[in-house]
Amino acid sequence: MLSLIQILLLILDIVWFIILAHVIMSWLINFQVLNLHQQLVAQIWYGLNRILEPIYGPIRRILPNMGGLDLTPLVVLVGVYALRIILINNAGYFV
Repeated sequence: MLSLIQILLLILDIVWFIILAHVIMSWLINFQVLNLHQQLVAQIWYGLNRILEPIYGPIRRILPNMGGLDLTPLVVLVGVYALRIILINNAGYFV
């Protein structure tokens, strides 16, 4: 059972890094460091959007409209970190 918790923690770590990559890439695109007209950049950007939109969609419907500020990645990162804490704190019950 401990292996299952370790696998879940690994998945949460991967989600964490994908979200961070998405946030950093969105900043680089908005500050025109990266250009979506480059094929590789566009493929990575649209791939990250397709991966994260099922996670972001329900949260965006709940959060109020903040104008141009999107707090969805922050909420998801806090949720991932909270799940991580819950799994680590309750790992003793599954051993």
